[in-house]
Amino acid sequence: MSESKYIIAPSILSANFATLGEEVVNVLNAGADWIHFDVMDNHYVPNLTIGPMVCKSLRDFGVKDFIDVHLMIDPVDELAQSFIKAGADLISFHPEASKHVHRSIHAIKDQDCKAGLVFNPASSLDILENVIEDLDLVLIMSVNPGFGGQSFIHSSLDKIEKVRKMIDETGKDIRLEVDGGINNDTINLAAKAGADTFVAGSAIFNTDNYEQTISTLRAQIT
Repeated sequence: MSESKYIIAPSILSANFATLGEEVVNVLNAGADWIHFDVMDNHYVPNLTIGPMVCKSLRDFGVKDFIDVHLMIDPVDELAQSFIKAGADLISFHPEASKHVHRSIHAIKDQDCKAGLVFNPASSLDILENVIEDLDLVLIMSVNPGFGGQSFIHSSLDKIEKVRKMIDETGKDIRLEVDGGINNDTINLAAKAGADTFVAGSAIFNTDNYEQTISTLRAQIT
């Protein structure tokens, strides 16, 4: 999926929406690899954020880089298709928010978009065994979804290790993403557990120098 071993994906949930286009361009120019969308519906999670129009607006603004969309919504299928039309490169969703997980995955992939599954801190990985071969990405939440700025849940490291083993056994190029509380103190813990793609929101956008912040995050990975 990417030539880079480690991917930094800033979450625009923590960006300044009054100047979102400039924020996204600035963070990409500062060394970010992907742009991460946290899409919340005030139903599956207790918060309401952004929709496909924001994705389309960034594409219209000239953003050509990889857009990684995490759907925290129920149901997923219709809005997933809307995000694909708006320019998303990858759509990930929570299996409990789909009545037919396999069908939802392939409805995304059939539109030449990459597909991922997301697992909350207390979610079982059982369903992953049945669909992992179809996925491009697995996202492990290291906080409970719904809000930015939460602290890293360390028990998620065990889940990352388990998923890394499952991915390695497939022999496929499936990225392992982690989202929640990623900062200078936690990014290497997640990397050592097996993650290769890191979502960071407030740890990047709440700083004055995006380039220095992203460089420092990368430097923590050993």
